[in-house]
Amino acid sequence: MNILEAVVYGVVQGVAEFLPISSSGHLALAQNFFGSRSIDDLFTFNILLHFGTLVAVFIMYAADVWQLIKSAFSLLARPFNGKLKQPLNSGEKLFVMLCIGTLVLIPAALLSDKVEALSSVSWAIGVLLLINGCMLFVSDRLSRGNEDLEQSKLRRALYIGLFQLGGVLPGISRSGSTITGGLFNNLNRKEALRFSFLLSIPAILGANLLELVSLDGDLFGAVGISACLAGMAAAALSGIFAIKILNYFAKKKNFTVFAVYCFAVGMAAIIGDLFIK
Repeated sequence: MNILEAVVYGVVQGVAEFLPISSSGHLALAQNFFGSRSIDDLFTFNILLHFGTLVAVFIMYAADVWQLIKSAFSLLARPFNGKLKQPLNSGEKLFVMLCIGTLVLIPAALLSDKVEALSSVSWAIGVLLLINGCMLFVSDRLSRGNEDLEQSKLRRALYIGLFQLGGVLPGISRSGSTITGGLFNNLNRKEALRFSFLLSIPAILGANLLELVSLDGDLFGAVGISACLAGMAAAALSGIFAIKILNYFAKKKNFTVFAVYCFAVGMAAIIGDLFIK
């Protein structure tokens, strides 16, 4: 793979990971369009692109990430410092909510083979993008939430995690699903975005570390180290840009533009795969 192609994939991953338009769907469509690599060749490369997007979250939400790290240690220390029965502070509560929201994803590991096969079917991805657009369109008009994460009940993390399950499908946005879940569960728009981005850390890190452990041989595979590093850098930089863009639209309280975009790309994928290809 040449550097330019790797950068294109990286930008697609970084932008689509955080905008509610499905990174897995767009990455699969881009790779189906180029058609120059097998799924096995791109397997490790796709994992590394996801790690690139994590860098963007660490940079944009550094204060929250640091708070979560401290909260993890304070929770571990509770049985030994006599604070086991004391109420959780805001950081500890957020950490527990992220754990609850992530545990819901465990059943998704059983579907990984079927999801991987679906990634090569462009028309199916198009249908899922249409569904994703409908989800964004409806949630935009039903959200009336005003809660902060500190005010929210722990069980809301479970409900948001269930929404995140849909994000394992290429064409259904993980961020779109979790943002929608947050809005339906009475979080205000800013907090729904914040929880969605923070929830991406264990979701991406856990899933991709498990896949890396299962790999044999060269980490960089047939793609090459230079292309992998270029793709990761592009994913990180474009991810930062995407987070800023989404926060801007959150302030405007309107995600309809992303719904319309998903409708357009979904229809183009279906028409291109079934009638033109």
